[in-house]
Amino acid sequence: MAYSLNHVHLKAPDPKKTADWYVNAFDFKIITDNVRPVGDRFIRCETANGIVVNISGARTGETLGPGDATAHHGLEHFGLDVDDIHSELERLQKLGVVLMEGPIEVPEGPYAYLAFIKAPDDVRIELMESR
Repeated sequence: MAYSLNHVHLKAPDPKKTADWYVNAFDFKIITDNVRPVGDRFIRCETANGIVVNISGARTGETLGPGDATAHHGLEHFGLDVDDIHSELERLQKLGVVLMEGPIEVPEGPYAYLAFIKAPDDVRIELMESR
């Protein structure tokens, strides 16, 4: 059986605020926004190339731990392609993004530069500029 990535799911204390940030920062499109029977606000977003990113709050009775934008085991980050990493970092820092690492020049391979940022809710995102 062939597998394909279905979605990325982010948890947020204020799902609408977080979804709106991703709409503004990365042109995500909000597809649906509702409260599920399990008690959480669930917002389904989509990137320009069709990757689904779900953003929700805590379910009824669920206690969420803190985010962790540092390097760590487990699901550590997700990556986004950008045309010009330097101008994107400048723009995103005006939106409150914290630069964690980079930009790092990559001497060979498909990417010229990469950088890691800390987005809302302590989410780690890698930005990658192709050659």
